[in-house]
Amino acid sequence: MNIAKIIAIIGLLAMTGAILYAFVAGDFETEGAWITSHPWGIVSLVDLYVGFIIFSLWIVYREKSPVVTVVWVVLMMILGNWTAALYVLLALVKCRGDWKTFWMGSRAK
Repeated sequence: MNIAKIIAIIGLLAMTGAILYAFVAGDFETEGAWITSHPWGIVSLVDLYVGFIIFSLWIVYREKSPVVTVVWVVLMMILGNWTAALYVLLALVKCRGDWKTFWMGSRAK
């Protein structure tokens, strides 16, 4: 469980650094247009969002509150794997070492 927490923290920090770097050094409009104008850029975006949707299905399964679920899924679609890393970290802390609760959330009881 502690290794999983460390991995989630590293992922969260890496994504935070990458997002901050992109905001400071990047040009979303120009670079986004370049990505969507190339076949492998489109494949990468489709791959990314399929992963976001699959992860979001786990969130939908785990969460009891529809409002909380919608907030997490929207964050997932906007901030991507930064949200995934945060969600996993919070789930690991909340489950207190119980893997069944980690995977199933409110359905574990």
